[in-house]
Amino acid sequence: MATTTQNQYTPDHAIHPGEILEETLEARGITRTAFAERSGLSLKTVSQIIHGKAPVTPETAIHFERVLGVSANIWNNLGAYYRLHVAKIADRRMLENKKEWAKKFPLAELAKRGFIHRRQTLAETVEELLDFFGVASVEAWKAQFQRIAVSYRKSPTFTSSKKSVSAWLRIGDIEAENIKTSPFDKNTFKNALQKIRFLTREDPEVFEPSMKELCRNSGVALVLIPELPETRLSGATRWLGPDKALIMLSLRYKRDDHFWFTFFHEAGHIILHGKTSVFIDEVDMGTNKAEEAANKFAANTLIPESKYKTFVAKRQFYKDDILAFAQSIYICPGIVVGRLQRDGHIQHKWQNDLTRKFRLKE
Repeated sequence: MATTTQNQYTPDHAIHPGEILEETLEARGITRTAFAERSGLSLKTVSQIIHGKAPVTPETAIHFERVLGVSANIWNNLGAYYRLHVAKIADRRMLENKKEWAKKFPLAELAKRGFIHRRQTLAETVEELLDFFGVASVEAWKAQFQRIAVSYRKSPTFTSSKKSVSAWLRIGDIEAENIKTSPFDKNTFKNALQKIRFLTREDPEVFEPSMKELCRNSGVALVLIPELPETRLSGATRWLGPDKALIMLSLRYKRDDHFWFTFFHEAGHIILHGKTSVFIDEVDMGTNKAEEAANKFAANTLIPESKYKTFVAKRQFYKDDILAFAQSIYICPGIVVGRLQRDGHIQHKWQNDLTRKFRLKE
């Protein structure tokens, strides 16, 4: 969920305390030389302060207070605000050079979802993106996402936009921050997966809150984030800390067999692989040992291997056969249809009326 901020008045200018000092001296008829002597400063230093070439230090502010009766806090705050204003101007100039970086993000979609605001200039948009990612600079963004980028290189067929993927992952982080989980426990999560498996026959309004709760109590935050433009993602898995894992599902497919296989595939990464790994799964991406292991975990968790082998050996895949088999192992028939199609036992256009399409809460 995007965060909202209150409108605040931010002046686009700042006055150096030297200007105030000059006006004060003129109003009181005090010469620069006399003021320098009374404040214990050199005439050169006073002139530099008046012309904005030297700062007002906290020590100088105290001297100004004693000579002029104007609080040291005022002088100090004027100086601090002016320095901050100058720094912001320099930072904005730096952001101007990062406009090309910003252009490659799905800005319209991020604005539509409320994660950034539509701005007048690209420099302002760069600043919005840095705030969205929670980083201080483009260089910091690159460093933060360098580790995640390794996951892209695991598959030579990965075609999604890396910047869109990074934005999608960041949305997952933001959503997960609001999910309080129990410390991760592998056995608890395994038991939760068995309970979630039995939910596949239920409608979304029943299984969605239940599976999220079961995951949360196991130390896993489950978030459903619609994919962003220029991505072909099915899901992602990574660890947010030693005791909290994150599963993201993109909702690319609404058919029950795809949804459930993707969820258990991502769960397989958590069960089978290390806490330092990041898995970003794209539709029709190439496989490696880790992905093959997660695929096998998902397939065998949903349909026990021995029972599946017995079923396919009969070579009877009529509607009644599929319904009876699904009933016997307590899963929705769409999962059986999807498995048979993926394994080549039936054509991809067969028995699709046994699958369901549903809309999940986003």
